Amino acid sequence: MSSTILNLGDELSGVLAALGEPIEQAAREMIVFELYRRGAISSGKAAELLGMPRLDFIRRTSERGIPYFRFSEDEWQAEVAESKRA
Repeated sequence: MSSTILNLGDELSGVLAALGEPIEQAAREMIVFELYRRGAISSGKAAELLGMPRLDFIRRTSERGIPYFRFSEDEWQAEVAESKRA
């Protein structure tokens, strides 16, 4: 396993510690969530990296305001129109 030493500074370390999670775990989750938000990894890969079921990952992203479905406005309107036809 690869590791990296990251100096977060006292203030950021304190904020992360106040979350009540180990700093390493919180930092790992934030990195994975951001990679997923950017579209660099899939929800399945993100869940795997965090050692959780995919459905749990999807729920956690939703809690953090990270959308699971990524549609442009045109794609969304097409989906809405299609659902109304069904």
